[in-house]
Amino acid sequence: MDKITEQILQRRMHGLYLSRQCEDITQLSHELLGLHCWFHRNVVFSALIRGANISGWKTALTKTWVHHALHGVVYEDLPDLLTLHANREPLSDFELEVLRAMEDGVFSRAQFRHLFADRYDHGFIERAFSPWGGVFVGLAQKGLVAFRDMTSRDFDLISAEPTQTPKEVLPSLLSRYFSAYGPATLADAVWFFGLRKEDKKLLAQINLDEYARLEYGGSTYYYVEDGANMGEIPELTLLSGFDPVLVSYTERSAVLPPEYKRAVIMKSGICLPTIAVNGQVAGLWNIKKGEPTLEFFTPQPKRLKDAALDWVESIRWRTAGIL
Repeated sequence: MDKITEQILQRRMHGLYLSRQCEDITQLSHELLGLHCWFHRNVVFSALIRGANISGWKTALTKTWVHHALHGVVYEDLPDLLTLHANREPLSDFELEVLRAMEDGVFSRAQFRHLFADRYDHGFIERAFSPWGGVFVGLAQKGLVAFRDMTSRDFDLISAEPTQTPKEVLPSLLSRYFSAYGPATLADAVWFFGLRKEDKKLLAQINLDEYARLEYGGSTYYYVEDGANMGEIPELTLLSGFDPVLVSYTERSAVLPPEYKRAVIMKSGICLPTIAVNGQVAGLWNIKKGEPTLEFFTPQPKRLKDAALDWVESIRWRTAGIL
């Protein structure tokens, strides 16, 4: 690893709380602009790895669609986080029907399918109440609904409608991104936020002079220089599934060596929990059927293998009965 790559990784691990701790899960989610939760257990893994208290985690965060995936977010952050993908089209008659049904106490997909079965054809019902989101994605992007809690498959009404435009919100979101995820490129920010074509143009209008920067590989990397001690890259780090340090950048080879990519990222897009040695992915870990599993891709010292197993066992113990 060359010196500039090492500097980039060192700053990222500091910003993403992989070389220091964040004890409050809501602070962690706020600073990281949400915690990825394709699987809700990854929010717990991510929090524990970063030193956060997970007491009350099921309701401490709100599970909904922000950026381009499901995240556990701080409720008060939702209006800003939803702005870039807000569906500003008027509610359809069907969406209004769904909201009225929720006002009357209908919250599960099974209830909705039964309620609308006689009014719409089977194919439409299956699409509208698909396990992948269906009608609720659009309503969530308007800030009108969210999952009932971090583990529930049912929905609740909320009131978190975006009140600003992308042009108004993007500068502050970009600042938060570079503060936590920097050094990062503008292409990384586009990827992270899932910016639409029309919103990419807004980046060109933002004054970037406030950010520190470094040039590497023909790209400009931006970050916030706050004078903090970056600390060292840990010799051993556990990473959650869909860990921010892996999925938040267009170029991830510094952390995920290309030869291990297929072992870590499934064809379905699922990103598995991994073990990093000196900042680079070197194996997989998980908790399956209540038991810790561990697999290094190459031989490692016994002390590292023992330390990794102890760490996974600690997470297994702390999550027993809550996942």
